Amino acid sequence: MILHRYLEETTPKRTDHIAVEDPRGGSMTYGELSNLADALRNRLAKMGVQVGDRVGICSPKCIDTVTTVFGILKTGAAYVPVDPSAPPSRNAYIFNDCAVKVVIVEKRLEPALRAELTSLGSNPFFLVVDLKGGGLSTCLREADRQSSADSAPTVFPPKDSLAYILYTSGSTGKPKGVMLSHENATSFVDWCSEVFQPQAEDRFSSHAPFHFDLSILDLYVPIKHGATVVLIPEEMAREPIGLANLIAEKRISMWYSAPSILSMLAQYGQMEKYDYSAVKMVLFAGEVFPIVHLRRLKQKLPHPRYFNLYGPTETNVCTYYEVPNSIAEDRTEPYPIGKVCSHLDGLVVDSNDGSVTSGSEGELCISGPSVLQGYWNRPEWTENAFLPNKKNERWYRTGDLVVEEPDGNYRFLGRKDRMVKKRGYRIELGEIEACLYRHPEIREAAVIALPDEEAGVRILAHLSARDGQRLSGIAMKQFCSEHVPVYMIPDAFRFHPSLPKTSTDKIDYQSLKSMN
Repeated sequence: MILHRYLEETTPKRTDHIAVEDPRGGSMTYGELSNLADALRNRLAKMGVQVGDRVGICSPKCIDTVTTVFGILKTGAAYVPVDPSAPPSRNAYIFNDCAVKVVIVEKRLEPALRAELTSLGSNPFFLVVDLKGGGLSTCLREADRQSSADSAPTVFPPKDSLAYILYTSGSTGKPKGVMLSHENATSFVDWCSEVFQPQAEDRFSSHAPFHFDLSILDLYVPIKHGATVVLIPEEMAREPIGLANLIAEKRISMWYSAPSILSMLAQYGQMEKYDYSAVKMVLFAGEVFPIVHLRRLKQKLPHPRYFNLYGPTETNVCTYYEVPNSIAEDRTEPYPIGKVCSHLDGLVVDSNDGSVTSGSEGELCISGPSVLQGYWNRPEWTENAFLPNKKNERWYRTGDLVVEEPDGNYRFLGRKDRMVKKRGYRIELGEIEACLYRHPEIREAAVIALPDEEAGVRILAHLSARDGQRLSGIAMKQFCSEHVPVYMIPDAFRFHPSLPKTSTDKIDYQSLKSMN
């Protein structure tokens, strides 16, 4: 199956049904979505986009952005979404790295992004969409007035063709591109269909931004089944009272987000005021759900089924666990990440890559059709991401330490490396350190992450300045905002005359953790 075939097959059956709805106003039927995506396909084809090309998307979440995704896919190209709130330099790096042929960008973001791309020697075509001036349809009509685009066929490439690239935080200080094919995505969508049994009358939340892997379920599962996607605007996504009201008002039946959002809702959303009878399932992924907040949420929202979904961007969801109807009052441990999804296989290995027995700690490895193709333009990273010496098998090393419990469920223990999850985002602490070392006054930088019951994880930057002085925390946050996305900015900055060292003169991270 090919991702955009879901839209092609659903549209004739659900032409007048609402496909996408935006709480800020506006909606689009399946017929309208398909027609506008076709118009974008025609324009991109005229610009020379074809199978194997990459097209960048730099735009806030809205109905036009959903349409843009399908318009790109219809050309046979792959889409590369970026965080529109991230520094333009970071987004330009991503687009330059994967050599996008076209960038589809919201008007207010275009000047800074174009300038950064030019400074890198990159000159892709731009399609500029003014969301306050008619949006994508107006953009395409104006382009047609200047030079009409003939109708182009919808392309259905082989299932192993690249569908999208999602860039995640990189330990080297630069984001890395995870390459995912149509089969990688559709095998996951089909598994969701099997387990969650969505219906045409369901209304799915789209809480995750489109550059985040949770968006794959949000977009394609409802489209496959002729359901409705309800977009959660960025400005509302972390506002608990407004979000609690929206879920009830929009009659959302299938909710999916990071646990931190659900924890916030349970604590501050005043959920007792609203009718949640439409909610059938609550799915969460991306980080550990503290049991105290999960228990509170289930008390306020007791009727839906709850699923803990686990998996890195490289595999999408690869294990799952259904939370019991009631949570014992004396339970303090988070629930397991569960068993491997039916379309995948799992293996736990020790430090020598040998398989371990049930009950022993090891690294979880995953094999099957949803496992990434590789990292864009990084063959050495791709090679290191898989177990060696496995003939005709590709076992992706998740980097997560687990133990298989007697009932067959995996329990998450922690990470092998310096990657953490915050609000569902994957963050390499080394990328934050690389950012801090760009500051002209910083001599040494070490970033650590500590558990936090409210936020899941708290990121602290330990620094020493060249003149031994303490710099302003506000100024440091402002500096970081110019180089990394908001979710990667440290929560606090602590200054020292010098950072503690090990006997080999390396920064002593354990000592830094003991200071907090």
